[in-house]
Amino acid sequence: MIPFSSEIKFNLIIRDMNTAEKNPKHADDNMFVFLKGAPEKVILRCSTMLVDGKEVTLTAGHLEEIEAANTMFGGMGERVLAFARRKLDPSVYTKTPAYMFDVKKWKSWKDAKEFDPKIPGWFPMWNLELIGLVSLNDPPRPTVDTSVLKCRNAGIKVIMVTGD
Repeated sequence: MIPFSSEIKFNLIIRDMNTAEKNPKHADDNMFVFLKGAPEKVILRCSTMLVDGKEVTLTAGHLEEIEAANTMFGGMGERVLAFARRKLDPSVYTKTPAYMFDVKKWKSWKDAKEFDPKIPGWFPMWNLELIGLVSLNDPPRPTVDTSVLKCRNAGIKVIMVTGD
């Protein structure tokens, strides 16, 4: 796992999608990379997207639709997250023996877009498949208005900062 941070604005996990299969022949039974985060950071790493259950090339038209949805939801005060994945080739990313993913040194090879056997622990963070956007209603806590009013009455200037 790569935890979310305000610097990278995404979170990455690698999950075994079929723990019963120790030597998968198909990527669907192997491990997947899942990326979740700010749409502008996730979409940048995608080359395809899921449409009606099929993987299609991400086009300029798709990007315009995605940006319009992101803007619409953001304009409604909602938090928008993008989700992407990549199925890992079982001939490279083996379960037996276990491939040694390096989630500690990933920043040193973060721009490497293709597999390079000279980079130990490398896994794909590019050419992902966009799964979609999720819009979340994330309202302030119920007592915020009272707290803001008390601060203003005490002469404190209140500034709202959004984001994690």
